[in-house]
Amino acid sequence: MIRKLLLTVAILMMASTSTGQQLVPDGFDVPPVLETERLRLRMLTVNDVVKDYDAVVSSRKHLQATFSNGSTWPIGLTLEQNLIDLGWHQKEFQIRSSFAYTVVSLDEERVLGCLYIYAFGKAGYNAQVTMWVRSDTLQEGLDEHLFSSVKDWIAEDWPFDKVAFPGRDMTFEEYNRLRGL
Repeated sequence: MIRKLLLTVAILMMASTSTGQQLVPDGFDVPPVLETERLRLRMLTVNDVVKDYDAVVSSRKHLQATFSNGSTWPIGLTLEQNLIDLGWHQKEFQIRSSFAYTVVSLDEERVLGCLYIYAFGKAGYNAQVTMWVRSDTLQEGLDEHLFSSVKDWIAEDWPFDKVAFPGRDMTFEEYNRLRGL
């Protein structure tokens, strides 16, 4: 079943003719990895589907509380839907319109969360960054470690002037008001 799903996503990715604008300039080398003493961030791909799905469904309540913006995600998420989502994130990364990173353990045995970098052209911001970690890592302080590491990484290694961190440096309500919702 997984082979068939991977083939389907591969075909969809090849057929994609997205005209999304690049988030970063042509000459910018997108950082492939961020590694700390506790975790590694790297491009999220379809190859992560099983471990990513486990991280998402095992953290459903935490994700609902974190991203409580009226969305029902990830309730009802299937492995197939997750594979399609990961394929889309992978394609967007390749065409440089947004960047989804998986947060993994240093041995790559476990997906610990995700990080998303999207365009955001409101109130002087040129990017938005959201992230989450598995609910079973919250007591270990992994969420705070991830946010601190990512905030420094974005400031030092990315070409953005002003970055919004919804749910971190502003509430989702404030963020939604900026978006006009």
